[in-house]
Amino acid sequence: MDLFSKLRYMKILIIDDDEWIRDSLRIFFEAEGCHVVVLETAEEGLAELKYQAYDLIIVDYQLPGLNGLEFLKRTHDENSDTMKVLITAYRTNYLVSEARKLRIQGFIEKPFSSESLMASLAHLIEMREFRKQRIA
Repeated sequence: MDLFSKLRYMKILIIDDDEWIRDSLRIFFEAEGCHVVVLETAEEGLAELKYQAYDLIIVDYQLPGLNGLEFLKRTHDENSDTMKVLITAYRTNYLVSEARKLRIQGFIEKPFSSESLMASLAHLIEMREFRKQRIA
């Protein structure tokens, strides 16, 4: 599967307070022709989701103010078809349990590489397509 041939047709929202990560991910996705919006805070993300739906949301767990998990809780019902990925350096049993309740499909552990990011996203897209085939 060519990951970017699928991602190019998706709207991607990335929320991370680390400027280096935001810029790196923006460059990474834009270089492949993807539509990506990159924000610094969960509060900005909530405001953005009032006007635009996204196919993929990648959000950091540790954010100033509202954390990534709380952000995904607040957006869970409105964005049930959205693929959700949580970036974290603090993966705990509690976090995994809460993420499962919210149907967060993926974790990306810090530090991460472009290869691990691509592998995680490829897996998510394959699973999403598999589920759609089973329903059809």
